[in-house]
Amino acid sequence: MFLVTGGAGFIGSNLLAALEARREGPLVLCDRLGSNDKWRNIAKRELSDIVHPNHLFDFLDANAGRLTAIFHLGAISSTTETDADLIVDNNFNLTVALFAWSARNKVRIVYASSAATYGDGSHGFEDDISPNALARLRPLNAYGWSKHLFDRRTGRKLAEGRPMPPQWAGLKFFNVYGPNEYHKGSQASVVSQIYPHAEAGAAAQLFRSHDPRYPDGGQMRDFIWVDDAVQIMLWLLDHPSVSGLFNVGTGKARSFYDLAAAVYRALGKEPHIRYVDTPVEIRPRYQYFTEARMERLRAAGYDRPFASLEDGVAVYVARYLATADRYR
Repeated sequence: MFLVTGGAGFIGSNLLAALEARREGPLVLCDRLGSNDKWRNIAKRELSDIVHPNHLFDFLDANAGRLTAIFHLGAISSTTETDADLIVDNNFNLTVALFAWSARNKVRIVYASSAATYGDGSHGFEDDISPNALARLRPLNAYGWSKHLFDRRTGRKLAEGRPMPPQWAGLKFFNVYGPNEYHKGSQASVVSQIYPHAEAGAAAQLFRSHDPRYPDGGQMRDFIWVDDAVQIMLWLLDHPSVSGLFNVGTGKARSFYDLAAAVYRALGKEPHIRYVDTPVEIRPRYQYFTEARMERLRAAGYDRPFASLEDGVAVYVARYLATADRYR
């Protein structure tokens, strides 16, 4: 049995699809479906159970002997959420309790951290879990801080030789894009936000640069196709001896202009970009550059190549965004 928290969300639903394709199971998700179309992310899956977060630990205690692994992807992931108490309850306290349960019951767990833990990147993007390395990072928002808080707790437990689950992995996801992200609204990837403009032949908007080191549209991120992120999780499932904190990116930063241009060109069109000022309220916390250091994951044995930005966007557009059924 495999449990995926946040299983109706973006990365979680893509992971469930991949587990089903491998005939893994039974598959159980824990999530809040709400009243929008989030349920469509899982409408094609054969699921053993859907567990509301309020009943998660009752379910775990009743099924401890059946669980092979937990993928803990559920979180408040909005970088603009300002209710820090809500974020701590969902992103930190729940993860602490789930990790402790996994250690007590000897169940493998993979949890979602985030590249937001790196803040402005001035201390680099190395996925070092040592307490001293983590102490140097300065996240720029409450979401990133909540993820960093748990990474630091895990690093301290590891350094002190405290009990750990039989396999554990924290994944620092960079900028993931792909199908089933439509419920995220303004937090969805730039690919899905630009697509309607590109499809209509209209101009897409990107933020103007307010840093002289970067041209307009030249702000850079490590964009990773969701299938590549999922493959890392499946690889961890196949390698139970591998534990640690790992970046999930491609190791190659690309500009937002490159990303936008890839969407237009996937439709056979030339890019049409209009630049607007970055909102004043987020300028002090805006990241101009992220690029995952992937040496640690490679050293652990992961050797699959990552899709290029152009190839990933082309698949996303052709197989999902430009079709009648956008869902995986």
